[in-house]
Amino acid sequence: MLDTLRQGGFDVLAKNHAEAILSFDFSDELRVLVEALASYRIRMAELIGGGGGESGQTQRLRHALADAGWAKHSFTVQTIVDGREREAISHEVDHVRFAANGTLALEIEWNNKDPFFDRDLENFQRLHAQSAISLGVIVTRGRSMQEAFLGRISAWMRGNGLLSEADVERLGIAARTPAQRRAIARQVAMGTSFTDAFARKFVADKFGAATTHWAKLEDRVTRGVGNPCPLLLIGMPDRLLVD
Repeated sequence: MLDTLRQGGFDVLAKNHAEAILSFDFSDELRVLVEALASYRIRMAELIGGGGGESGQTQRLRHALADAGWAKHSFTVQTIVDGREREAISHEVDHVRFAANGTLALEIEWNNKDPFFDRDLENFQRLHAQSAISLGVIVTRGRSMQEAFLGRISAWMRGNGLLSEADVERLGIAARTPAQRRAIARQVAMGTSFTDAFARKFVADKFGAATTHWAKLEDRVTRGVGNPCPLLLIGMPDRLLVD
């Protein structure tokens, strides 16, 4: 079933026999996840109007998963010595699916700072070591989406007439700091069009290299972060962006 995502342009990486585990022990759960992702779309107006953060576009995916039984859950791991509790650690996961053959944990990292990947992978590692989960899943922005943002966002802004400061509020774009306004003004003074200057600053601030996207996730699992927990990593492609 993961081939459906691969053929649709998604980045897919399965570690530590994750694909075999999902195919044989969690085929129904995998089918639901693949269907939710394959049908998911992100509207450009929503993406830009929300300032780039998690708004309606991600909440729709979260609600679809929650409706399919992937609910938020907090795992508590306790250490008891001679009947007395020494330590209790909680690990909250946004989407957990309790199935007949085990438990799946899933995090959507749409647009956080990239150290959130370390948190997720280390949580999965600890929970797997305690037999609390069978496998961990992370969904994030894929390589093609990350690379397409500047061109797609610039084109949308130009097509919707973002030509000056007066158009920012009209298009429902989130308020910006004085420093951001000054940076754009400097670029305009050097001959860059307002549209291009605004789009570059918007993408750099909201979807920069230090945020959660495929390259940052792939780098961590290549270094072994999260091992030996079985992991399924999914990067959303640019074709999910719709005008």
